Amino acid sequence: MTSTLTTDERERARARLRRRYRGLRLGPVALPWRTRPVVAAAVTALAAALFVGLNLMVGQTPLSPAQVWAHFVGTDYEHYFTFWRVRMPRVVVGLLAGAALAAAGAITQTIMRNPLASPDLLGVTHGASAAVVAMMAFAGSYGILSGPMASVGVPAVALAGGLVSGVLCYLLAWRGGIDGYRLLLVGVGLSAVLMNLTLWMLTLGEVSDTGRALVWIAGSLSGRTWANALPVAVALAVLLPLSLVAARTLDALAYGDDVARGLGLPLERARTGLLVLAVLLAAFGTSAAGPILFVSLACPQIALRLARASRPPVLLSALVGAALTCGADLLARNLLTTIQLPVGVVTGCLGALYLIYLLVRGNRKAQA
Repeated sequence: MTSTLTTDERERARARLRRRYRGLRLGPVALPWRTRPVVAAAVTALAAALFVGLNLMVGQTPLSPAQVWAHFVGTDYEHYFTFWRVRMPRVVVGLLAGAALAAAGAITQTIMRNPLASPDLLGVTHGASAAVVAMMAFAGSYGILSGPMASVGVPAVALAGGLVSGVLCYLLAWRGGIDGYRLLLVGVGLSAVLMNLTLWMLTLGEVSDTGRALVWIAGSLSGRTWANALPVAVALAVLLPLSLVAARTLDALAYGDDVARGLGLPLERARTGLLVLAVLLAAFGTSAAGPILFVSLACPQIALRLARASRPPVLLSALVGAALTCGADLLARNLLTTIQLPVGVVTGCLGALYLIYLLVRGNRKAQA
């Protein structure tokens, strides 16, 4: 398909992109420098650090700020197990999973140019849930796996399920190319099928296994260890820089298909590569902590408003996702005195409020 842009329109689009990238340049990689997103990222990082400190201090064994710092620098070992074996892995997994899910959401929303698009609607999280529940229903309970499943575990199964469903969604939506609207519709349909399959498989397992499966599906950081943090940390270390390198491609896609073609961008190859990044980020994030709802949907839009940018910024979205997940887990652990809520319950409630806000804002714009 040829571009419908005139020469003047193509030059104006190139000029807009050049103005955005007057900033940091390292070889072929150029990053824009704008004060507001940098300030927003710094404030968000400080908020995340505050939530991390509160998560380490608050609990059945309260720790003072001095004790937290002493454990951190290795001058106090009185509460070593509580600090380094229970609270710190939980906090780190929450930060990493939230960052991965939010970055995946920023990429997905930019490609589809839709604020309601997220990996949740591409079948990734529902595929991970279906795979985990299938494992619990047919191969034994969590931690008591048998047969070939004994050597893998829940995170690996969730990762495989998310990747398979993401690839299946892409193949079903392919018609000589990928259209964002068609991909979203296929993802919604696939998610509905996988959700119903998951509910059916829940009826096949033992009551105790079903309970554990439901806690995982709700998205929980309880009992997370360093082994859960390592895969998603490696994935973020590799995939997040790649998504930053692709920032200029994301900018071109945000202006529309005609602008992207007019700038000489290989549209299908670029869109496919970015979708692979988003699916991998979402699958690794889900495998670490379960499907934490609405992080990938709401955080990119929060980052968009903080930065006042033309599209959801990936790095700021990741920071917002880390801060939101860490803060939501602090609330989930301490909201009720007798029971700890899964963090997905808190993020789900926050996401529902966000959707209501979007609806009200959309209605006001329509009436204006």
